[in-house]
Amino acid sequence: MKKIVVDARESGTTTGRYVDKLIEHLYKLNPEFYIVVVTKPSREDYIKKIAPGFRVVTTNIKEFTFSEQLRFCWLLKKLRADLVHFCMAQQPVLYRKNKITSIQDLTTVRFVNRSKNYLVFKFKQLIYGWVIKKVSKQSSLVLAPSRFVKEDLIKYTGLSENKFVVTYLAAEPINETPEIIDELKNKKFILYVGRPMEHKNLKRLILAFSLSLQKNPDLYLVLAGKKDSNFLMIEDFVKQKDINNVVFTDYVSDAKLKWLYRNCRMYAFPSLSEGFGLPGLEAMVEGAPVVSSNKTCLPEIYGNGALYFDPLDIGDINEKINKVLGDESFRSKLIKNGYNQAQKYSWEKTAKQILNIYKDVLG
Repeated sequence: MKKIVVDARESGTTTGRYVDKLIEHLYKLNPEFYIVVVTKPSREDYIKKIAPGFRVVTTNIKEFTFSEQLRFCWLLKKLRADLVHFCMAQQPVLYRKNKITSIQDLTTVRFVNRSKNYLVFKFKQLIYGWVIKKVSKQSSLVLAPSRFVKEDLIKYTGLSENKFVVTYLAAEPINETPEIIDELKNKKFILYVGRPMEHKNLKRLILAFSLSLQKNPDLYLVLAGKKDSNFLMIEDFVKQKDINNVVFTDYVSDAKLKWLYRNCRMYAFPSLSEGFGLPGLEAMVEGAPVVSSNKTCLPEIYGNGALYFDPLDIGDINEKINKVLGDESFRSKLIKNGYNQAQKYSWEKTAKQILNIYKDVLG
C-alpha cells in the first residue's frame, strides 16, 4: 500500500481550515492509501477525531525556521512516504522526493505586515518568494484554490501551466447552535471576520462605515477576530479618527460566529488580495448578504452572489453599504443569490479531486 504524508502543521488556524476540511473529507472517501498526518501536538486529538483511521505524527517544528529546513526534512525522510502533500508553500527545500504543494496565494510576498520589523519582514519576504519558486519547480503539481491564483503563479514562477491545477475550496454550515452576543443583541450591524492584515483593507472599510453613520446613527461595525498587534493598531486608528460604534469582539466561538453571520445586515469584505475568499462564502452559507471587493479572485468565486465595490474607493464602499441597508428587497435577493453560489462548491468534490491527483502522481 502506497504511503502519503499530509503536512497539517497549520491545522487549527484560519489558513489551516483548508487542511482540516481536506483531511476530514479524504477520510470519508476511504482512500486506498496509508495516510500519515503530521501536525502540532495540540491538534492530535482533533485529527484523530475527524480521521480516526489515519496515523497521526506530531511535531513542534514551525514554518519559516531553520528547524523546518533541517529537522522537518529529516522527519519526512524517516517516514519514507511515496508522496508528501505540503498544504502550504513553506516547507524544506532540501526535500526532493515526490511531492505536491498547495499554494493559497501570493499575498505574503506582496504586502508588508506593519506589526513586524520592516527590514526583517522584507528579508523574510525575499526568502519566501524564493521558496515559492523553488518548491513550485520541485513539486509534481501545485494546487491553486482559484483560476486567478493559478494564473498569478504561472506569471510569478515562469513555469508551464501544466504544473498547476485549480482545486476550489468550499464552505459548510457551522455545526453549532447560535449563541447570542449580548452586546450586539437587537443592534443593526455590518460584519467583518478575519485577520486585520494590511491587505484586508480595514481602514477604508471603517472610513466608509463612518460615512454611513451620518444616515444610520444606530448602525455598528463589528470586527471579529483574535486581538493581535495588528488589531490593536486598527483600534488606535478608530480612536484617532474618533469614529463611534466600532466593536472589536476578540476571538469568537463557532456558535457566536454563526449568530453574527445570521444577524448582521451584511458581511463586508474589502480585501485587496485573496486566493479564494473563504469568509465571504461562509457568510453566504449562513444567510448573510455579502458586499465585496472586486479585486483578484473574488468575482470569480462569488459570481452573482455578492455586490461589488472598488476597495480603493471609500465613496463606492459607502454607496454599496447604503444600497443593501436601504433596499430590503435587494438584500433578500442578494442573500438568495449568495446561498445558491455557495452551493456550487463542495469539500467532498474537492477531496475527490485531490485524491485523484494523488493517484495520478503516484502512477
